[in-house]
Amino acid sequence: MPVGWAWRTHVQQLYGGEWCEARHAGVMIAGRFAWQLMDGTVNESAIGDLFDVPPGHVGWTVGDEDAVSLEWAGLRRWVVGARTSRVLASLLFTDIVDSTKVASRLGDADWHDLLSVHYHQAHEAIERYGGRQVATTGDGVPATFDAAAAAVRCAIQARVAAQAQGLDLRLGVHVGEIDLAGNDIRGVTVHEAARVMSAAGPGEILVSEQVQLLCRGSDFTFEDAGEHVLKGVPERWHLFRVVT
Repeated sequence: MPVGWAWRTHVQQLYGGEWCEARHAGVMIAGRFAWQLMDGTVNESAIGDLFDVPPGHVGWTVGDEDAVSLEWAGLRRWVVGARTSRVLASLLFTDIVDSTKVASRLGDADWHDLLSVHYHQAHEAIERYGGRQVATTGDGVPATFDAAAAAVRCAIQARVAAQAQGLDLRLGVHVGEIDLAGNDIRGVTVHEAARVMSAAGPGEILVSEQVQLLCRGSDFTFEDAGEHVLKGVPERWHLFRVVT
């Protein structure tokens, strides 16, 4: 854990609860680490000390050196078993077509400037339609929305902005339940949305059948894009193309 790290400051707000409910057992290999139990008892481990911290504690680093430990119990549960919230969300995935070719043609400096403008415009579009940008994926931007129509509108604006820069995007929109874990999103729906995007051609917005159904009554026009086999995803998928 880095200097200044504390469970209540850096972890509690992500997973909730008053105390860490994982057991941690291991050995300290650098720095010092302290923990307090629910009964008020405070213990500290230094280099070479074995530790076995029961559930129901808070911890923090001590001093001006990072605390490094080797754990054989507790860490996997803390990372994998952390509290998640499962919600229904509409997902937008984007990707720049032939990005390597464009980067090679422009050179590093100009490519960096182009990407900066692209990400800024994508972020503006996401905010405009009430979405939340999750992260960048090298050449793409995943985002979540409360409504399928908002995700589609954002996709249209992002495509127009990219075309004005001379960039082609492939975009995909899908809807389903996802797990929220801190600032990250997880679950099968996330992988499905990425595969829907991968099936799109240059300048194309593809949506899943669920999105097309949810957008009935909107001012969008959808064109049947046929059935697709999405890599790693079971069954064939009926996709639709957004026509503007």
